[in-house]
Amino acid sequence: MTQQRPAGFFADRTIGGLAAQLRAAEVTAVELARAALASIEELDGELNAFVTVDRDGALKAAEKADAELAEGRDRGPLHGIPVAVKDIIDVADLPTTMGSAHFATNVSTSDAECVTRLRDGGAVLVGKTTTHEFAFGPTGDSSHQGPSRNPHDPSRVTGGSSGGSGAAVAAGMVPLALGTDTGGSVRIPAAMCGVVGFKPAFNAIPAGGVFPLSQSLDHVGVLARSPQDCRTGYRVLAGLRDTVSREAGETASIGWIDPGTLHPTDPDVARIARTALDLEGLAVRDVELRDPAVLHEAFAGIQNSEAYAIHAERVAQNPQLFTPDVLGRLEEAAKTAGWQHVRALVARDRWRAEIDGLLTRVDLLALATTCMVAPAIGRREIEIDGAAATVRGALVSLTKTWNVAGIPAVSVPAGTIGDLPVGVQLACRPGREDLLLAVAARIADAAP
Repeated sequence: MTQQRPAGFFADRTIGGLAAQLRAAEVTAVELARAALASIEELDGELNAFVTVDRDGALKAAEKADAELAEGRDRGPLHGIPVAVKDIIDVADLPTTMGSAHFATNVSTSDAECVTRLRDGGAVLVGKTTTHEFAFGPTGDSSHQGPSRNPHDPSRVTGGSSGGSGAAVAAGMVPLALGTDTGGSVRIPAAMCGVVGFKPAFNAIPAGGVFPLSQSLDHVGVLARSPQDCRTGYRVLAGLRDTVSREAGETASIGWIDPGTLHPTDPDVARIARTALDLEGLAVRDVELRDPAVLHEAFAGIQNSEAYAIHAERVAQNPQLFTPDVLGRLEEAAKTAGWQHVRALVARDRWRAEIDGLLTRVDLLALATTCMVAPAIGRREIEIDGAAATVRGALVSLTKTWNVAGIPAVSVPAGTIGDLPVGVQLACRPGREDLLLAVAARIADAAP
């Protein structure tokens, strides 16, 4: 049974609000860093969102941020803001384990490019968050360091693979966290944990220094408590000048994709996601996919072949170091033939053309984020709307839509079922991110 959970310092605070307080000298970066560290100390024993906490590094960075503000040097909207980083992203002098025994003693010697951009923007890195082993799983409960746990009900998954980042933001330990998203690994934990997760367009945020899962599908993304905060983090990471958005999201045409055309979906999840779009000024109409099977063919062929190429030697030489969950997936991926990969690339092009065609008719496309609420930790089979399914396949069935397309997508809270969060996704053409996030903000504000 779910219950009201304790929340950390940042549970009801926004990045914009914190930034204003910092510049008005109402709070210091050191105080914010200490608040993050105290929240982690209080809450993370149950949730396992963090695998490494860098107390000394965070306080040192916060002291520097305060000194710079006092000298009149303002690095931008993340200056002095505590941030967490997924544990497949290199942070100099900190462990980067990929959630795997293969890298249990690995310490990064340099920062990933996205971490460099965070530091250049004045952000304060407080630690590394739990990931599904090698980011190869949407549940977040198969890791050398144990499962991350959902703040709404610790017996349930966070979703993955950026599960620790989702839990850290949802519990109020940090206001912003980095994740990666290959088939939904930012948006799934956002939906499961009741926060916002934004995956920008492919390569919008550089992936240098991020351990790959499938290079053709991997995206770096952000999780926060609001679409506005996701926008702030995204623009810093993408190297964009942080001007105020001119978009209010007051009007937009939206094409609703019935999630049941991609995978059996809990009717209550579909209803809540669709109802979240019923706001004044949003013109919503149903759109149909010509051939949903193209999506599944493209994703499976590309991800499996690329993932196995990265891990083939590890599977051959030290299979015992993998978690059983990920080893089984890699052994299955090894069966992907070369011709299947070639066909998958053709299918990807067909899928992108179809999505591009739909976005000539509407501003945004919408879909439930996941076809169910968070399942129990360790569960691998499930029944959804009368149909048997694997938990893994179900969780990525709707989110991989936008990875194959390579376009921006955001998951925003839409409501709850039995106190467990439900998310709705919006997607747009590259260049329309401000409209996307403005509409998402309206949905988030209206959500029950």
